[in-house]
Amino acid sequence: MPSGVTTSISLQDSIPTLIESARLVREFTNVMKRLVDTRRLANGQGRTWNEIALNKLTAQGVSESTDLRDNPQELVDALFSVNPTMIGLSVKFTRKAQRVISPNVAAETGVLGQRAIERKKDIDLLAAGAAATTDLGTAGNPLTYGLVSAASSRVTGNTTEPYDGPKYLVAKSFQIKDLQDEIVAGLGTYPVPTGISQDVYRRGFTGTIANAEAYTDDNIPVNSSDDAVAIVFGREAIVCVETEMPSAYTEFVPGYGGGTDVMYHYDEYGNGIRQQVWIYAITADSAAPTN
Repeated sequence: MPSGVTTSISLQDSIPTLIESARLVREFTNVMKRLVDTRRLANGQGRTWNEIALNKLTAQGVSESTDLRDNPQELVDALFSVNPTMIGLSVKFTRKAQRVISPNVAAETGVLGQRAIERKKDIDLLAAGAAATTDLGTAGNPLTYGLVSAASSRVTGNTTEPYDGPKYLVAKSFQIKDLQDEIVAGLGTYPVPTGISQDVYRRGFTGTIANAEAYTDDNIPVNSSDDAVAIVFGREAIVCVETEMPSAYTEFVPGYGGGTDVMYHYDEYGNGIRQQVWIYAITADSAAPTN
């Protein structure tokens, strides 16, 4: 017969387990979707979204004896098309599992499927930007104001088709940190002046750089050499075409595991580069900072 003081250790098998809280693992939401030109392909309009661009005309000097019938300007069109494709996922969730898990855990599971859909959209849009024709950066070197400024200027001032709309910089956290370091580089040598230097010292870099609004997106992949591709682009450079398909369904399968719900999530979209001179890639170092 056991003897001694009864403690919580003595009765540990009798102590119930209570899940006090549940949370979703944090991740970056779809940054790019908010920045690109998003269009909708309505039902009944075929499989492809099409846009026509009309090339510019040229005016000429005219005298009283000029007959413009002898020098007509031809209208020239160019077709730009985007073909949306489907993506999806499924989750099999047995009814027994639903009965036995903590209710606060079950309450958090509903948004996971849509989060996965939005993450894939973001990653695909980032890949479209990273595939820009021109890369102004150099592997192993930091992202700098000069690189961002050069890209922003070329988006606006190129001779192919100048751009006058909103512009964005999308980069990884560690690349944004390199921009911060440029601004506060003199710390310890001279006092941090009031203004942008002091704001960056206190809060980190946010806002606009070289007329491009800066955003952080850590869904940007890092290669084996700790480099990543930031992008500077005009809003209308990248087009994301969505359809009316976004949907979720639940199917009950009675013959599996005592009854199982299979939850399906679907979406359909496509991306395209409308004008290559409105987007520039910048390959730059993205190693974890140490100071």
